[in-house]
Amino acid sequence: MKILAVDLGLARTGLAISDATEFLASPVGTVNERRLDRLLEKIAAVAAEQRAEMIVVGHPKNMDGSCGESAQRAAQFAEDLKIATGLPVTLWDERMTTVTAHSYLNEADVRGKKRKAVVDTVAATVILQDYLEYRRLHKQ
Repeated sequence: MKILAVDLGLARTGLAISDATEFLASPVGTVNERRLDRLLEKIAAVAAEQRAEMIVVGHPKNMDGSCGESAQRAAQFAEDLKIATGLPVTLWDERMTTVTAHSYLNEADVRGKKRKAVVDTVAATVILQDYLEYRRLHKQ
């Protein structure tokens, strides 16, 4: 099943997609949009274009596991995305994924404006790869 991952941001939202075997997460790109209604439309279009069968939205919980404003915003966005696409949408704990994304970009020596442009996409790819690994380990 192809799964689309969303790393929701206030200005930029990163997207990644899995292959049909759910083995590998690949970056799709970043959507620059602040208005949630337009962002929903754009992500729904990408989901259709990529033939996604499921969507995973990063859930930015606080380090203590509680849900702050960003986590509540992501949960509401996930519900809206489910309605907009008709696809199953799952929230996935994304704690530390941005730190991991920055670490990968450091290793690749990506700096400045180029880094800002790709960090959200890398974070979405990390979220999706984590989710795919979880699915592989918990298959029955």
